[in-house]
Amino acid sequence: MLKRIDPSQAELGMFIHKLEGPWLKHPFWRTKFVIDDPDTLSDLRDSEIDALIIDVSRGRDVAAHTPTWLASTTPSAPRARFAPKPVRPAPEPSAFNFRSTKPQTTAREFGHAAKIEERGRKIVTQVFIEARLGKSIKANAVEPIIEDIFASIQRNPHAFNGLMRCKQEAECVYRHALACSALMISLARQLKLSPAEIREAGQAGLLFDVGISLLPIDIAEYQDDFRSIPFDILREHTTLGQNFLNASGMSEATALVALHHHERNDGTGYPAGLIGGDIPLLSRMAAVCDAYDEFATKGTDAHPVDPGEVVQRMAQMADKFDPVVFDAFVQCIGVYPIGTFVELRSGLLAMVVDQDVADHSKPKVRTFFSLHLGERVRSEEIDLATSNGQDEIFGLADMSRFEPEDVRELRHRMMNAVMRAA
Repeated sequence: MLKRIDPSQAELGMFIHKLEGPWLKHPFWRTKFVIDDPDTLSDLRDSEIDALIIDVSRGRDVAAHTPTWLASTTPSAPRARFAPKPVRPAPEPSAFNFRSTKPQTTAREFGHAAKIEERGRKIVTQVFIEARLGKSIKANAVEPIIEDIFASIQRNPHAFNGLMRCKQEAECVYRHALACSALMISLARQLKLSPAEIREAGQAGLLFDVGISLLPIDIAEYQDDFRSIPFDILREHTTLGQNFLNASGMSEATALVALHHHERNDGTGYPAGLIGGDIPLLSRMAAVCDAYDEFATKGTDAHPVDPGEVVQRMAQMADKFDPVVFDAFVQCIGVYPIGTFVELRSGLLAMVVDQDVADHSKPKVRTFFSLHLGERVRSEEIDLATSNGQDEIFGLADMSRFEPEDVRELRHRMMNAVMRAA
């Protein structure tokens, strides 16, 4: 039996059948779920949803004093024979609900994102191993991590992606999958896709490289770095991935992303050499996210590539990517993404640790080196958006004075400092 209620009447244990009103007015990408924790309940009550449709045969009923204008949307029917699902106990006050969408500062969300990344890496690792063994993938095996990443990006749009840029991670394939899933979700939100399409984007980002695990090689021979695999072998991962996802019963859209995420807007990509609009939208999005993470993870020389440098490099490859998709991507991560080393007008070198929503050219940074003194300085956090012009970004920092390992360690250490200060 369905009932239409006001969001203020939502209670723990209710089963949401439908959310009435524009999807942009609420933070939920699922439309059918049980209200099983206080944070979700609070989010529902505080949202701008017009009304909730609850299914009292699958969850808790509304209180008896329901106003008459919120009458049932279905004819009266006998009460369900099955008792409502029991209400789960509220979590301990100290526990954090990773499905909550309540806004968090970037610094605080870094800690949550780190735990999500750890759990997600285990799931992705298992999925890729089972694929290698010829076992099919079930959608419900990856849905939990997609939900966690989605919720993290809802709480703060920059933290998860920023964390992935600053982690030192050896398991290249699995880290790449998590990073691309988060980037795809962020980009889908920026493009204002529907909740179902956002979910599809996150799933596609997580799985579009699954074909790598099916290549007739031992990736350990390439130091677990798929980018070192000879191209004539590597290119086969697109077709292998599509065939595998189709055989696993995954959606056609997800399988097509596996096939076409290396297509390029000018027709120079593979495997089909598609051009522009002939490339499915999710595949055009994946091409940008995949290229960004690959460029930012490893450079062509000994020095790691800075995220801000990657954005500039990709901007110079304008003919390779859908211009609308790429512009939306830059809006997501910023002109100077988290983890970018910049030179300030004051002669200080700093790392970007947060974004300003109104102006991505004025992020929050942490200083670490003085060009005038030629030595490291005590780290200080500067919010360039509120510094009243006392300092500003002069350009990307030249980090060649530092050893590559020192740069990686510096980025990792400064991010940990931000997390501890939260």
